[in-house]
Amino acid sequence: MKQLFLLGMVALFFSCASDTQKIKVTKLEQYEKFLSNDSQNTYKNAMVERDFWSNKLSADTTGVGSLGALAGAYATLFQTTGDATFLYNAESLYKKGILNSAHNKDAFQRGLAHNYISQHRFKEAKEVLEESYEGNSNKKATELMLFDVYMEVGEYDKASEMLEKSKNLSDYNYLIRLAKWNDYKGDLDAAIHFIEKARDIADTRKSSPLQLWTYTNLGDYYGHAGRIQDAYWQYIKALNIQPDNAYAKKGIAWIAYSGEHDTAAALQILDSISEHHKIPDYHLLRAEIAEFNNDNAGSTAETNKFLDAVAKGNYGAMYNAYLIEVYADTNPKKALELAQQEVSNRATPETYHLLALAQLKNGLNEDALKTIERFVSGKTSEPMALYHSALVYKANGLLEEVTPLKQELLEAEFEVGPVLFRKIETL
Repeated sequence: MKQLFLLGMVALFFSCASDTQKIKVTKLEQYEKFLSNDSQNTYKNAMVERDFWSNKLSADTTGVGSLGALAGAYATLFQTTGDATFLYNAESLYKKGILNSAHNKDAFQRGLAHNYISQHRFKEAKEVLEESYEGNSNKKATELMLFDVYMEVGEYDKASEMLEKSKNLSDYNYLIRLAKWNDYKGDLDAAIHFIEKARDIADTRKSSPLQLWTYTNLGDYYGHAGRIQDAYWQYIKALNIQPDNAYAKKGIAWIAYSGEHDTAAALQILDSISEHHKIPDYHLLRAEIAEFNNDNAGSTAETNKFLDAVAKGNYGAMYNAYLIEVYADTNPKKALELAQQEVSNRATPETYHLLALAQLKNGLNEDALKTIERFVSGKTSEPMALYHSALVYKANGLLEEVTPLKQELLEAEFEVGPVLFRKIETL
């Protein structure tokens, strides 16, 4: 139910001498130092940046020269804390920059579009970028961002067009998009190849931001390929650059839980992350771990904490996908309403399989089947999409369609986790 927490962290199940014996990948002595409160330097540095540029903005009659840097500081604060207020502060600054800038308007427009993507306001991001692209803008930079937003809204032909326009196999920003495109097309080997080429560029430049992005994403891709040890080392490499990188720690926590069934280690890491990075979805992983440990009361309590955190956090549409899966069992009508909103916002196979799930839970079996057949089947290999497709086929008596999906899902225990894996076995 809660597996969307791990979008992008896919891998084949790995075993040792038996199906139940897990290979030990994580080592406490290698990551323990990153769990300390002393490692929270990104947040502290961002606060210093915020204060510096805020003071400079106050002293500047126009403020245009400080707006982008201040917005960037707020974006970093959002990334390190999960507090959506910082994201909205950055949004306001980008809008001010667009209004006041005479020569750098398109940079502010790209900044605003990136902000909207973080908020899951994809249609608005698309509108901003398309308007910028038609005007006097840095065409290459805008093309790359248009690729991003077209992928988000499911306009894959347009995404391909933008990728072709910006083609440059020696450019880091092009390579990471090319990797994403190949992953979407189902060519994992090519995706890894291009991410590795991007990593080499990042390493040559000794650019910490590029290295961080590449290491963490390469960790995800390695996980997808079943290279769990390699994935783990990428997360460790990221933490050596940025000890408070929550994404890398979350990756290690998942390896500990799903790959090793070491729930104590996973929870220890989560405790470290959530002390400062207070985002709601950590509660969903805690709920899943509790369910794995047969603590149903604890699982319910953590799920309720997730719902409460989303309600209080002013996150807009950022957690709709998570909410759909939670509400599918507890409030099917609400799940269907949110799923319809998500499809309207971003019509992709990933949102349509959630719509099908919500339709199924509302007793609309035939509608769910039509959704799967038209918008999901053959368009994605994402395990949750396959699982929901299998549920829909089974509910409609199409058991011959369930069997191949089940076989594929049985090879993805690491990604789906042990709780869902048990349900897959009963399909």
